[in-house]
Amino acid sequence: MFNGKIMAAVFGLLSFTQSAMAQDFHFDEVTYSSEQTVFKLFAPKDAKRVEVLVTDIDKGNPLNAHKIHPYQKTKRLKYKEGIWTVVINGDLQGKYYSFKVQSAVKRKVKGHHLSVPLPASYGETPGVFAKAVGVNGKMGAIIDLKKTNPEGWAEDKRPALKSPSDLVIYELHYQDFTADAASGIEHKGKFLALTEPKAIQHLKALGINAIHILPSFDYASVDETRPDSAQYNWGYDPQNYNVPEGSYSTNPYDPQCRIREFKQMVQALHQAGIRVILDVVYNHTFNIDGSGFQRTYPDYYYRKTASGKYSNGSGCGNETASEQPMMRRFMLESVKYWINEYHIDGFRFDLMGVHDLETMNSIRAEVNKIDPSIFIYGEGWSAGSCAYPSDKLATKANVKKLDGIAAFSDDLRDALRGPFSDDTKGAFLAGIPGAEESLKFGIVGAISHPQVDMTKVNYSKEAWANEPTQQISYVSCHDDMCLVDRLKAELPGIKDEELIRLDELAQTAVFTSQGVPFMLCGEEMLRSKQGVHNSFNSPIAINKVDWSNLKKYPQVFAYYQSLIQLRKNHAAFRLGTAEAVRQHLEFLPADACVVAYHLKNLKGIDTWQDIVVVLNANKEEKAVEVPEGTWKVACCDGVINETGIDEMAGGKVIVDAQSALILYK
Repeated sequence: MFNGKIMAAVFGLLSFTQSAMAQDFHFDEVTYSSEQTVFKLFAPKDAKRVEVLVTDIDKGNPLNAHKIHPYQKTKRLKYKEGIWTVVINGDLQGKYYSFKVQSAVKRKVKGHHLSVPLPASYGETPGVFAKAVGVNGKMGAIIDLKKTNPEGWAEDKRPALKSPSDLVIYELHYQDFTADAASGIEHKGKFLALTEPKAIQHLKALGINAIHILPSFDYASVDETRPDSAQYNWGYDPQNYNVPEGSYSTNPYDPQCRIREFKQMVQALHQAGIRVILDVVYNHTFNIDGSGFQRTYPDYYYRKTASGKYSNGSGCGNETASEQPMMRRFMLESVKYWINEYHIDGFRFDLMGVHDLETMNSIRAEVNKIDPSIFIYGEGWSAGSCAYPSDKLATKANVKKLDGIAAFSDDLRDALRGPFSDDTKGAFLAGIPGAEESLKFGIVGAISHPQVDMTKVNYSKEAWANEPTQQISYVSCHDDMCLVDRLKAELPGIKDEELIRLDELAQTAVFTSQGVPFMLCGEEMLRSKQGVHNSFNSPIAINKVDWSNLKKYPQVFAYYQSLIQLRKNHAAFRLGTAEAVRQHLEFLPADACVVAYHLKNLKGIDTWQDIVVVLNANKEEKAVEVPEGTWKVACCDGVINETGIDEMAGGKVIVDAQSALILYK
């Protein structure tokens, strides 16, 4: 007879053992020295056989297919206290390796909800924490990481940051930014592109101080052996989480090259005063059967539904189980590794709503021990239902339970341009009443504010941020229509003049909000993806930024540049705390499709004592009552000049159609 209490005790003990082990294990699967290399692997205790193959050959390299490789050694690992280990003496630098785990044919293990039969062999893998790989990531590589450090790497410093509210984040894909011939960038689609003077000069001139680079770890959807073929992907297809992607290097066949060039990129950006934020995708793997997770410890790292199917909260066929002790440890160690080895300054968590709150808070706590200024944010949602209690997931609704972690504000985004679910339906920018309260909620940074009526906010019925720095303010990003395309979709036949007015109005709302501003690469050049919404594998002709627009629409770049500088120059737009926002930000009465607010009593905070911002999305000018006094005009009708464009008296002021007005004393 099945004894449920005994089995519960057994699995409780197993969980306790894994939790205890997770406190100490650092996923150093391969530790190299010139005298010996230590191989370690977390795999099932009752596995029939665990081996490591060390060889000269990189099996992912077709050029090696018919070569004779004299060196090949297979060693069995021995199990002790949850970890399989073997030491191979001698200098293995330059060799390749793979692990192979075999189980007993009839063996079963405890899945997330269900016991399932497992195959006799799990296949070869470089493990889950390879730090160097060969081409296409099929084999791990044994290297001396110190030899990948560029000159001066030990002196590389993270650009200073007093508060997350001081960040101006620019989301970038290497190919998008560089592919156009007019970019003048030589290393197209490569890490080294962001070391070139043309790239650095553009970013510094724009004024951003943080680059959010789309997934840059080794991913599976691009064949690194065909660098000259037409391949494109955003990279949300994890293969080896802790190695840079080979297709972004100048030589994917050299395991050291991708590492060295990634570090050169970080170093160059740091020298320019720009932080580097890494897009991390721990919520799913490219596939299940071929993943290092499944090939080392089947079903341990994945969630399952009550019916025994793989849960699909990621929308990619699988979701990882961050609550499992060793998956949580993996995420912690991976984040710390990118910080310590690559000097990364922040992390954007893809589908953060798939991960559990405890794991995310543990990551924040561990990162704080290294540098509290390292910024962490993510998508506060999942792509489907997760096999884990919703009140324990790091969704936007639970951001108040997260300490120092931010989430994207779809409230603000869709208040401006309309719902994500319908590209043709507009909102504030289209002159459609009803989104004003949602926009106000975004302006205060998703905190509670006495003048924001949460019953009228589009998605959130209560404030979800403790502090405004927990909100990412944005109107478009990579996985959506560009702002230009969205405006064209919801306002058919729109002319360039109106398009530019609304584009600039949208970004004024973003950059004067109290959250952390975020923009998509190329928006400063009126970027278009020819109307494609989800361009993750569209040709580069669709995804590339058109650099000729810099000359065609110089006023757009100038406006973005001035808007960013305005925010950086004036602390009133980045007060940083909920208490300060509630104390100093007051909304003013306004008509439909107009939002106006007063930043008041700013002595000791800003060089400007009072500021009024009015956003008018109507096709006609509107009047707004502002406090009495003499005001200087800093922004009016698409022009920003902080020394003052003009002066006007308080009382009733007129705001031009489809534009922003910013006044100050």
